[in-house]
Amino acid sequence: MGSREAGADGPGPPGPGPGEPRFPFPYTPYVIQEQFMAALYGALEAGRVGIFESPTGTGKSLSLICGALTWLRDFEQKKREEEARLLAPEESGQEGKERPGSAAAAQPESQGTAGEPDWVTAFVQKKEERDLVDKLKVEECSDGTRGNGSVWQGEEQIRRKKREDRLEKIRNNVQLKYAAKRKRSEEDETKRLLQLSKEVLSEGAGDALEQLDHNEEELILAEYESDEEKKVVSGLEEDDDDLEEEHVTKIYYCSRTHSQLSQFVREVQKSPFSKDTRLVSLGSRQNLCVNEDVRRLGALQLINDRCMEMQKNKHEKKSDEENGEKKRRVSRTVCPFYSYEQMQFLRDEVLVEVKDIEQLVALGRKTKACPYYGSRYAVSAAQLVVLPYQMLLHEPTRNAAGIKLKDQVVIIDEAHNLVDTITCIHSAEVSGSQLCCAHSQLLQYMERYRKRLKAKNLMYIKQILYLLERFVAMLGGNVNQNPSCQAVSQTGTVLKSINDFLFQSHIDNINLFKVQRYCEKSLISRKLFGFVERYGSPASAVKSSKENQKLSGLQNFLLTLQQGADTEAGTPQSPVVEAEHEQVRTASPLMQIEGFLSALTNANQDGRVIINRQGTVGQSSLKFLLLNPAVHFAKVVEECRAVIIAGGTMQPVADFREQLLACAGVDPARVVEFSCGHVIPPENILPIILCSGPSNQQLEFTYLTRSMPQMMDETGRILCNLCNVVPGGVVCFFPSYEYEKQIYAHWEKTGLLTRLAVKKKIFQEPKKANQVEQVLVEYAKCIKRCSQAGEQMTGALLLSVVGGKMSEGINFSDDLGRCVIMVGMPYPNIKSPELQEKMAWLDKTMPRAAGQPPSRVLIENLCMKAVNQSIGRAIRHQKDFASILLLDHRYARPAIFNKLPQWIRDRTQVKPAFGAAFAELRKFHRGKLNAS
Repeated sequence: MGSREAGADGPGPPGPGPGEPRFPFPYTPYVIQEQFMAALYGALEAGRVGIFESPTGTGKSLSLICGALTWLRDFEQKKREEEARLLAPEESGQEGKERPGSAAAAQPESQGTAGEPDWVTAFVQKKEERDLVDKLKVEECSDGTRGNGSVWQGEEQIRRKKREDRLEKIRNNVQLKYAAKRKRSEEDETKRLLQLSKEVLSEGAGDALEQLDHNEEELILAEYESDEEKKVVSGLEEDDDDLEEEHVTKIYYCSRTHSQLSQFVREVQKSPFSKDTRLVSLGSRQNLCVNEDVRRLGALQLINDRCMEMQKNKHEKKSDEENGEKKRRVSRTVCPFYSYEQMQFLRDEVLVEVKDIEQLVALGRKTKACPYYGSRYAVSAAQLVVLPYQMLLHEPTRNAAGIKLKDQVVIIDEAHNLVDTITCIHSAEVSGSQLCCAHSQLLQYMERYRKRLKAKNLMYIKQILYLLERFVAMLGGNVNQNPSCQAVSQTGTVLKSINDFLFQSHIDNINLFKVQRYCEKSLISRKLFGFVERYGSPASAVKSSKENQKLSGLQNFLLTLQQGADTEAGTPQSPVVEAEHEQVRTASPLMQIEGFLSALTNANQDGRVIINRQGTVGQSSLKFLLLNPAVHFAKVVEECRAVIIAGGTMQPVADFREQLLACAGVDPARVVEFSCGHVIPPENILPIILCSGPSNQQLEFTYLTRSMPQMMDETGRILCNLCNVVPGGVVCFFPSYEYEKQIYAHWEKTGLLTRLAVKKKIFQEPKKANQVEQVLVEYAKCIKRCSQAGEQMTGALLLSVVGGKMSEGINFSDDLGRCVIMVGMPYPNIKSPELQEKMAWLDKTMPRAAGQPPSRVLIENLCMKAVNQSIGRAIRHQKDFASILLLDHRYARPAIFNKLPQWIRDRTQVKPAFGAAFAELRKFHRGKLNAS
């Protein structure tokens, strides 16, 4: 492994050979790309935590790929050379002799750097080397030769050679693929015939009743054994050497969405490393499952539970067969894609050629192998693992995916919202409707199956019922009444520490860790969903048994509760389409509550419980707020060799350094920052801070002044003037939807909107996400149409919102965004209870920075992160150009100004008066128009 005591910049890659580039690259890289790759190489070699910023349009993805994979290639080469060096003495009979310059050759009287005698240091080093040699050596072969006949071979080397040979055969031998395909076809035909024979045999008189009993059996919880009592089945065949292969040194690349990950994989495919890099794309079951019956469930939690249940069925079936047990009842459903042999084949196919998630799913369907598990089997041998960062940042999910971070490299891309992301992943909210609904469902379930449930299941169910009862009581309600009809006597929001919440709700005597584990392992939410699906929906009311008649009241009550949970709480439960009846159903609310129970197991000082009482019990909610995201990031930076946090806009970086890295215990000396400029020439961007408008009205959009008529009029006059000189599209960002709506109505009333519409067609950002695409299409069409000669309008004006649908992830390149305007400073709502608690926590735990309290720094950083994301929408490639206008004199303050991205800050002009700013803007855009 590389030394972590290297200098601040770390060693760079070895110099290029004659005619070779320093870093392999698909084309001649920009200078800033070479600088980026060199800095990245140094950070990985020195084991640093790096904060890397490279603006969009500068080829950040390719720089990350080529810089990181160059380092990995060199690291693997050095590791092989080190293995050969350690094994060489065995071959030449030099075992036990000191090598020149080794630590053991030092004089025993001298002192080591840590105060120990050098002979102690040498002994320790010698022992470590011998341990490594023992690990690398393999036992003598049965024919008496050693390894390949004369040289000890490393066990790891043999595994590596075996893997490479297998993959090379698959890569080059088409016959192997045809043989595998033919074998799968034969197996499919065999399975079909077996199934047909079973159906013929099952036409007996008593089979219908037996099937009914089986269906009922599937709803009943299996006997629960905790983790202490039973080793959990891993789902792997334990007798296979290939799957026991040690994890090779690898790079975990994370980004926010599956589309961003697919785009990254396509960049790898275009890079010089595409042919010899073993890459694996990981994703959720929702994205990778190819079993249509499971996919149809829709909700992620339902898909997860159903998949786990089918796995469990397979292992129980295998166990029964091994024990020679024969059961008359119909076997439980197992997944036909969860075949070990088929997934082995898929694993090798994945490692042979770089594939994105869409290609992986297509391969899974073709080979009839599960891409979700097949991709996980490939992780240990992969060199580059691509995954959503929620999967890496959430430890239980990380462990389930087989991700081992020890001495590995993690690159987190699009990381500008990393602090918020970790906070959201580990926060949870449940409504009063969900709590009452889950209590009613679980109570009816327990009553129906009480005599058939084991004692431990009954014990845990009663504990969960008690927890739900106490949670509703904390909202001022009663679980036995409809939450929609229960008025809350004292409305408002109360924040409590975790311990205070547990004591005041009288649940401090319950072990939440065990309850959480029970929910996870027993799949109770899945069983409960199946129960409600059968007995709690109108579709099942046609059944006429006495037991079902007794449940008719439950059907109506659950339906009322569930509707309340859907409409009042606005919870993110996903609708599920039923195969037979095509009616919409909702996942069990217990799934959401399990997340809240898990959140309550955080340390007392790291979070708060927010009790929000509103109107009725159904509308009220309990929310867990994580205050210290560093506790969940600490293990990542502790275990990894190096961690790179990268993004197009990372300024201001104080949040990463202080809230994330310092709180996670990272030594400041280990942190390195890199920020590169943009590839566009300086004359292609004109950022201006405007301090006053055309009528000399000072621009200060505070919450109190921004609604004044003169301030809204001045903003309108600025836009009217700009629209006269800026061609194409103008994007104007407002601090909130409410202010955008208010100022639009004012302009409409004063006639200013009509004057604006003469030069630019006006579009407004919709609040609904499904309408954004249509607005953007119309906006782009209008700009293209207006660019044609003879049109009176010069383009379009898009009124958008900071933090809305168009401030992140959407490109306003070329004519779509020739000018970006930021109206005021989008400070967050300081009256928010969550933000107030976060500010109080920071002031209590963090040191003052440059004389400012940490809470003030947080507010400024949140504001400027939002600004930087919004104004970065315009410049998207080397030949692009745009002007940026910041409307508020406060942007000129040094503390704020210095939080702009450096490539924008270096070119920003501060204009106290509108006249001078307008002259610069007119000159800039006329010059670009003439140049084209």
